[in-house]
Amino acid sequence: MEFAVEHRDVKGLTVVKITGEIDVFTSPRLRELLLDIIENGSLHLVIDLGEVTFLDSTGLGVLVGIYHRLRARDGSMSFVGVNERVRRVFHVTQLTKIFVLHSTMDDAVAAHEEAASQSPS
Repeated sequence: MEFAVEHRDVKGLTVVKITGEIDVFTSPRLRELLLDIIENGSLHLVIDLGEVTFLDSTGLGVLVGIYHRLRARDGSMSFVGVNERVRRVFHVTQLTKIFVLHSTMDDAVAAHEEAASQSPS
């Protein structure tokens, strides 16, 4: 499966769909693409990992770095479509303490709308 990244806007969120393996070879490209998305004004990301077959520590490092960059700008990042293999990586590394994993895209959108309605304008 070839590595690919697509993104689209859904109700105030930018959904970033990643396909393939996130590893030492693809992580630099992923980081560059995510930084471009942020620089173009998207501060609330939902990362769709439904078609990610492998995630290594380099990929985790990219995701953590992007998460911190977004938080510094009052942005957010959550995940959807996390398969059991990737979910296990998040649990073993205890990243489930900072990353929000949603069951469905509808759940991710609802959580974003809820947070947006509670933030001071």
